[in-house]
Amino acid sequence: MAEQRRDARDAREDGRGGAGAVVPEPGDEVARAWEELMATARRTVADGLVVGTSGNVSVRVGDTVLVTPTGVPYERLAPGDVVGVGLDGRQVLGSLRPTSELPMHLAVYRATAARAVVHTHAVHATAVSTLVAELPLIHYMAGALGGAVRVAPYATYGTEELAANMLGALADRTACLLRNHGTIAYGSSLAQAYDRTAQLEWMCRVWLTASSVPGLTPALLTRAQLAEAEERLRGYGQQ
Repeated sequence: MAEQRRDARDAREDGRGGAGAVVPEPGDEVARAWEELMATARRTVADGLVVGTSGNVSVRVGDTVLVTPTGVPYERLAPGDVVGVGLDGRQVLGSLRPTSELPMHLAVYRATAARAVVHTHAVHATAVSTLVAELPLIHYMAGALGGAVRVAPYATYGTEELAANMLGALADRTACLLRNHGTIAYGSSLAQAYDRTAQLEWMCRVWLTASSVPGLTPALLTRAQLAEAEERLRGYGQQ
């Protein structure tokens, strides 16, 4: 990893360039993580959570954060397009510029034990972010995200202000909505971060669907019911 960082700095300083100026060896931990990141990013498009180059994905390998580059369609990403930054934001791998939402990703890694972050502009979640300050307790799967999902106040994309607003909404949570913007979720792996993103979008869709029935109001869970479900979810699945 240290050798890769030196190579990356040398490539930038002596003018060697082009996407893929620094390419991890096949089978290397960084190369494997980048492959999984590319697959996850493409899945966000295939599953309709992202359109075009909106949204972004990152994964932490040691003290390096691999992140999707800005303005590059996910289907065009290749092993040589790896982009990595340190926790201080300094680029240590690759020659493509990292996502404009890098401040949000780094804020999550600095404040939590996250190993992966997924940010999307999912339709239903974005719609909900414009209507409420917190996703109503329409389903117990909110417990899998740490509790009622909050909406972070609006701020311009790519800013430290947005990152700070996001951290406030993420307190004791693993996902939140970003007002007039989208979603962000993190986890111990890319698979978990993606699953939490998909669950959040699904809950938003359920609430919007139920709320659209004329003359009826959706039944919501109480905080006590959510707490009970959250406790049971801690033991869910194979141990």
